[in-house]
Amino acid sequence: MHHHGYAWLGEKKTFDKESIRRPPGQAPTASSEKDVVDRYREAVATFPTSDVPPIQTAHWLMKPPSMIRGTWEEPKDAGAWLGLQLAEFAPRFASEEDREVTRLVVLVKAAVERLAWGGDVSLGHYLNGTVFHSVALVTCSPNRAAPALPCPEVGTGATSRP
Repeated sequence: MHHHGYAWLGEKKTFDKESIRRPPGQAPTASSEKDVVDRYREAVATFPTSDVPPIQTAHWLMKPPSMIRGTWEEPKDAGAWLGLQLAEFAPRFASEEDREVTRLVVLVKAAVERLAWGGDVSLGHYLNGTVFHSVALVTCSPNRAAPALPCPEVGTGATSRP
């Protein structure tokens, strides 16, 4: 078992666009309404390559390996990366409460505990203005929420990407 890290920074209105955050699913029928067909077409075209966080955290594993920001064998190492992500963006969090150091430490500790038993972690924060920051840690090989999803990257180890 290992853990992949993912991060996204972008406009909240992009994050709110559900059709690009869901895998396509079952194709609509000939009698489906136009908006259903349009959402399906957009999901087929956009979901596989979009770096916008998927609605279900495990669906990050359906994305290309190039979206992985780091891979760790140990939950504590993945947690350290998460802590760095939070520390980098905390000064810009829209909520003063979310910036509290104690709160951030507790979030990282809880994330490490969750990863240790094979769970996933997904956190998001509004930043000043209309920007949203999302960070996720996804357990791979296998993933508890989606055990049929293959690992997007062959090989593991303590790697990290900017």
